[in-house]
Amino acid sequence: RSVLRRSALTRRFAIGGPCPLATFQPQSYRSFSSKVVTRKSKVPQAVTYELTEAVKLMKAFATARFDESVEVAMKLGVDPRKPNQMVRGLAELPHGLGKTVRVAVFAKGPKAAEAEAAGADLVGAEDLAEKIQNGLLDFDRVIATPDCMGIVGKVARILGPRGMMPNPKMGTITMDIEAGIQACKQGQVSFKTDRAGAMSSPVGKVSFDDRKLVENITQLIEDVERAKPPSAVGTYFVKAFISSTMGKGFRLNTKLPPFIKPKSTRSSAKSAE
Repeated sequence: RSVLRRSALTRRFAIGGPCPLATFQPQSYRSFSSKVVTRKSKVPQAVTYELTEAVKLMKAFATARFDESVEVAMKLGVDPRKPNQMVRGLAELPHGLGKTVRVAVFAKGPKAAEAEAAGADLVGAEDLAEKIQNGLLDFDRVIATPDCMGIVGKVARILGPRGMMPNPKMGTITMDIEAGIQACKQGQVSFKTDRAGAMSSPVGKVSFDDRKLVENITQLIEDVERAKPPSAVGTYFVKAFISSTMGKGFRLNTKLPPFIKPKSTRSSAKSAE
């Protein structure tokens, strides 16, 4: 059928002008820009990279005109369809994310005053839920006290798909409002596996020093390791990649630290036991 269409188009444009199929060139025959060629020549022919090397390569490919975010994506050896193999938790990044985190707090009475004193950007109860229903989404994290969860349920369909629904396992349903706000402001990020067992999390900005990015990524991996379900068997870190917002992704070697502990650390842990 495709051959008949090609011949029909050729006959159709034989009289009126050149056939567009005659001037079409596949992707492999097009000439790439010098910028793309330069980028391709920078990459050594390797399959996986050690974390420090991958960070340097990622930054070399981050050529956008804005400060790109850095993300780490991982494929874990779990089956999230089973309720006892869901991986979720919080990571306290030592150097933050390099951006201002806006926090909304559902609280009443003295807890609302405590939230305002702790630096919350939005504080309220029924009035805050009404603003969210009217389209107000100028915040990144949501914290709620247990007595306000009935109010939060009214906007669950709005907050849930955006990953901002308060959850006691994530530390966002708490009576310690001040500590929750400080944790969110200082670079606390949440992670959760999807249906395929994959997850992604921001770890900073391209403008960060290599050392800061490595330490943030190491902390994230350690927190994900601590959240490993007891029922998970086999290889836990199957794949891992690092990339910037507009740059190329690089696969990390999951057989090297920080994905596995050095032998010296293992021996010291056994001796301590």
